[in-house]
Amino acid sequence: MCGIAGLTGPESANWIRPLVAMQTYRGPDDEGVFIDEHAGVALGMRRLSILDPVGGAQPMSNEDQTCWIIFNGEIFNSPALRAELEQTGRRFRTRNSDTEVLLHLYETHGFNMPQLLNGMFAFVIYDVPRGILFGARDPLGIKPFYYSKDGLRFVFTSELKALIALPWVSREIAPQSVFDYLSLLHIPGEQSIFRSVRRLLPGHSFSYNLRTRQLKMQRYWRIEDVVRPDHSISPKDWQECLRGELRAAVRRWSLSDVPVACSLSGGLDSSSIVGLMRENGVSDLSTYSIGFSDQNLNELPLAHLVAKKWQTDHHEMVLEANDLLRDLPAMVWHLDEPYGGGLPSWYIFRSMAGAVKVAMTGTGGDELFGDYGKFRYLESLGTRLRQAALLVLGSAHFASSHWQTKHFLRFMAGSLSSCHHDAFYYFTDDTKRTLIQAQFGNGFQNTADSLSNLFNGNLAGGPRNAVAVLDMRTQLPEEFLAMTDRFSMAHSIEARVPFLDHEFVKFCFSIPPHLRTRIDDYKYLLRSAMADLLPPELLSAPKRGFVLPVSRWLREELRPVVDHLLGADYLRRQGIFQPHLYQWIVKPHLVGQEEHPVQIWSLLMFQLWYWMYIEQKTSGAPAFSCDAIVS
Repeated sequence: MCGIAGLTGPESANWIRPLVAMQTYRGPDDEGVFIDEHAGVALGMRRLSILDPVGGAQPMSNEDQTCWIIFNGEIFNSPALRAELEQTGRRFRTRNSDTEVLLHLYETHGFNMPQLLNGMFAFVIYDVPRGILFGARDPLGIKPFYYSKDGLRFVFTSELKALIALPWVSREIAPQSVFDYLSLLHIPGEQSIFRSVRRLLPGHSFSYNLRTRQLKMQRYWRIEDVVRPDHSISPKDWQECLRGELRAAVRRWSLSDVPVACSLSGGLDSSSIVGLMRENGVSDLSTYSIGFSDQNLNELPLAHLVAKKWQTDHHEMVLEANDLLRDLPAMVWHLDEPYGGGLPSWYIFRSMAGAVKVAMTGTGGDELFGDYGKFRYLESLGTRLRQAALLVLGSAHFASSHWQTKHFLRFMAGSLSSCHHDAFYYFTDDTKRTLIQAQFGNGFQNTADSLSNLFNGNLAGGPRNAVAVLDMRTQLPEEFLAMTDRFSMAHSIEARVPFLDHEFVKFCFSIPPHLRTRIDDYKYLLRSAMADLLPPELLSAPKRGFVLPVSRWLREELRPVVDHLLGADYLRRQGIFQPHLYQWIVKPHLVGQEEHPVQIWSLLMFQLWYWMYIEQKTSGAPAFSCDAIVS
């Protein structure tokens, strides 16, 4: 795992080391740079040594130095690929480096190589004789890749903050990204928060021709292509198959030359990983859990039962809600882009820092198995009514609540009065147009339309599969995986997500949706398959989540920064949001007349990002608290 960076064009050699240095926390173990001054190419990386700590240094070349690579991630089927390559006559200099496997795969298979990989990755290969840079990002978007291109230069990094440190990369904000953020609480798709910076999409590769300066994108993997239900297997056999496939995925993702720990929430997903790691023979296993002082939200007792059952080296910490306020500026800086989602996992990775380098997590289990039943209201309407509703309403159900199911049910039931913005957690497309100043942007594309089009394009397979595909194309990579990568790497931890092993994902979508998840028990198949690995108390425990006391924070601890960053004077100077936003939404909440906690929180998180990245141009992880913003 590491942070990678590369430049082509004028002054590349002068800028590569500063780009790499800005990502030191992603790879504190080593640094490497390769410069081809004649071609104007510079590659660099910071390394967190996981596989072949001695022999896996980067940038790495093939034998005759005609190809060079920088690589962020892990290839979990690299042992099998290495054996196949050796059978064809390829020789390896390293003991077991997956980086060298990538080089030889490129030499053998060229641009088709990403299709052979199982893992999490973002890499770039410099093909010297052809004058080409070739790179790819993993199928599900676990590892990040940002790039910027102008007439003379092509630049790429693992993190946005490094890219915008370059003087020619503009920090002009992309208005559509702000528009989408207000509904989604994250920035979606290929366009980043900045006009000049884009993301390589999951499941895509690229080639950049140094002579013609042409950049070409190619999609090599689509989740839609693996949704192929197999109706020939009995429900009981699916349970056994699921156990075997997840065990194999956990085994693959346990590949490491350093100890592998596990983030243990006390829920079904992470607890299953712990049990399977033990079943796979992992003997020295550490587990880390966080709990909350509010006992209604605390899952530490369940996590403790799992740790006791499997005799792990268990570590626990109790988090007070106000702890997050202290670390909020550092979180905002590390996140790179505006983000209004969950934050507590910061503390899991912080508690691991210095003790381990690799942590398994249960991310992806929800999306594969029902995702809290987002599909159930569509199915309950009945086929004809559902089809009629979708035809008449189009994207309205997306606009209304971004899949907050209780509001979606209201809308589909015909309660049109709920369309007022106060009824929904996030801002509707119509509301957003009244909040954004015309000089900042107009002509916005509805956020709801993009979600609706993607959903309806997969509805033929039924609502359960359509919802799963939508979430795995949008919220999973752009919110949950992005947050997990930034928070883990901020503490020099490699977070692994075996539920998102793409072979396991393919298997899960071969299970008929009515067997994969039930309307009354979304994870019944997974629960049944893992039952003997888990304490009985966990099997019947309700799902819990940590809910930030946002409403109180906004009125009390965060009141000064809310008044400053969302006050009419600041908004007028900033030129993005209408100054009347304060009187319309913010003040009624602050004085207790109305409740708009999540809407104001999303605005405040954007403003904190703006203050840090645009106004202050903060160049390093901040050590100050929110109070410093208004002092």
